[in-house]
Amino acid sequence: MDAAERDKQLLMKVSVVIPLYNEEENIAILHERLKETLDRLGYDYEIIYVDDGSADKTLAGLEKIQAEDKKVVVLSLRRNFGQTAAFAAGFDFSRGDIVITMDGDLQNDPADIPKLLDLIKDNDLVSGWRKKRKDAFITRRLPSIIANWIISKVTGVKLHDYGCSLKAYRREIIKNLKLYGEMHRFIPAVASWYGVRVAEVETTHYPRLRGKSKYGLSRTMKVILDLITVKFLQSFSTKPLQFFGPIGLFSSAAGFLISLYLSIEKIFIGKPIGGRPLLLLGILLIIVGIQLIGMGLLGEMLVRVYHESQRKPIYVIKKIIGAETE
Repeated sequence: MDAAERDKQLLMKVSVVIPLYNEEENIAILHERLKETLDRLGYDYEIIYVDDGSADKTLAGLEKIQAEDKKVVVLSLRRNFGQTAAFAAGFDFSRGDIVITMDGDLQNDPADIPKLLDLIKDNDLVSGWRKKRKDAFITRRLPSIIANWIISKVTGVKLHDYGCSLKAYRREIIKNLKLYGEMHRFIPAVASWYGVRVAEVETTHYPRLRGKSKYGLSRTMKVILDLITVKFLQSFSTKPLQFFGPIGLFSSAAGFLISLYLSIEKIFIGKPIGGRPLLLLGILLIIVGIQLIGMGLLGEMLVRVYHESQRKPIYVIKKIIGAETE
């Protein structure tokens, strides 16, 4: 490494964000391994631990670590808000040029961080891939394989392992994201709206030795609902009428054709139509179609009010060349 590259590296700061919930048995070992890796890298760094309302002695352990290591920042949330909220809090308080995220259960290996930092030089987001995952196949790995395939198909951002928390982000990407629900796993898909360059790298995965896993099949429904939200925001957040409009027009047209058919039967053949379920279906389709089109128009108005009041552009500029800026 030449002097210029070394000076550039020293000027760059890395923030590591780790959400924790009832991990009192793991935090001391985690910090020791993490510090050992980061000290070898030569970057300026900070470690942000987010205690997500733990009911055990996690917070007390973090306070002890922070008292001994001033590169550590501890955020204590008032209650358990969930992993997405914990990540969001860590992102808001991070000051690094590169933000690294990982789990606090010792299943991610801090020694993989240099791989992410090496790839982030040519990318905006680097995601870990737990290729040799050490979890139960039926309850964890199989649902994950299916979910990753579905998410990749729906969002168009192809990753093997959306659920891996070990990721690296450039600061300008993470600071523009607003996270809700269980959307931390969808950050690569959400960030794709900004035209980011995404890379994936194989990482080590260990079985959980201490503490209790907070994941399970109960999260599947939440993930599906958030996937629908992400797809809608990704494709129609600035043009909701283009989502609701076609469905509304199809419904109204189908209802109109049914009503027209029944009217012809009544006028020219003389068949009674008053008690026919088909008449109710036609009327219902017309009403639903009008409501969907109206919903799309209301969505368009809300989008415009939001962007104009927030002065938020519907585009993201990567670079400005040849223009004077104040």
